[in-house]
Amino acid sequence: MMHSKVICCKLYISESQNAMVVDAISRIGQKDPEVVLLSKFEDEYYNRVRYTLVSYIISGSSTGEAVFSPIRKVLLAMIETAFSAINLEVHRGTHPRIGVVDDLSFHPLSQAATMEDAAQLAKLVASDIGNGLQVPVFLYAAAHPTGKSVSAVRRELGYYRPNHKGIQWAGPVLPDTLPMKPDVGPIHVSHERGATMVGAKPFIESYNVPILCKDIPTVRRITRRVTGRSGGFPTVQALALFHGDNCTEIACLLDPDHVGTDQVQWLVEQIAEEQGLEVDKGYPTDLPRDIMLERFSQKKKNMIKLSTFHRSL
Repeated sequence: MMHSKVICCKLYISESQNAMVVDAISRIGQKDPEVVLLSKFEDEYYNRVRYTLVSYIISGSSTGEAVFSPIRKVLLAMIETAFSAINLEVHRGTHPRIGVVDDLSFHPLSQAATMEDAAQLAKLVASDIGNGLQVPVFLYAAAHPTGKSVSAVRRELGYYRPNHKGIQWAGPVLPDTLPMKPDVGPIHVSHERGATMVGAKPFIESYNVPILCKDIPTVRRITRRVTGRSGGFPTVQALALFHGDNCTEIACLLDPDHVGTDQVQWLVEQIAEEQGLEVDKGYPTDLPRDIMLERFSQKKKNMIKLSTFHRSL
């Protein structure tokens, strides 16, 4: 059966240096034929991996409330595996994080899927983590009652403040008692697991631009000018992240309906040139929306053909 409402989840886990753990979580994401693990982005310096999963969602005919998606069960299994295999106390990386399972962002992919679908599913998964696994969860964007932005939540939690040599995050970053009450789950946080953020928002693309410079303050000033807060692109969020001995990356999240990666690349190059800095060609870290839909649809069609073939035997 083909379903018209297609949803995407990007699951960010604080580990990429332990290949056995990363692969174990990946295998879980590939077990359910109703869920497609479309891509996986690992970065050794960030010590972080992003899994992109796509599936369908079935909503109640009268209320529109999300009542079922096979992705929910798959995500819970992946998350439980991450918690059992990763200890935040010994984690170190150049990407900020507040927990082993740092973030889950839900996005409607097909035209039939809505932000309300994504938000309802996000809140169900947040309950699985917060109430079921007893890990504090902070909601953001469409999943939050007031639409609070992810950056606002992160600023309140001290997410952007490195706690190790000015360029890395090492071990737990949150106090035992959280500075603000989570939306779901306990108010106390374990050092081993940390906390989690869960949100729903329109589809975004990710694009990283390497700058051949290890002067973090300088690259951060360039980064600010790329975002809307400082006169850049209103729909772009960006972080300056140390990425090796002679490189700092500007990691961008952008709304592809309003700004393209070529525009981001051009602006970074123009600003960096003012500082006498060299910029490498940027790279996307995930698939575009149209490609995601195409690959999910193709896999579903292949499954239907295989099922028809088996029944004919």
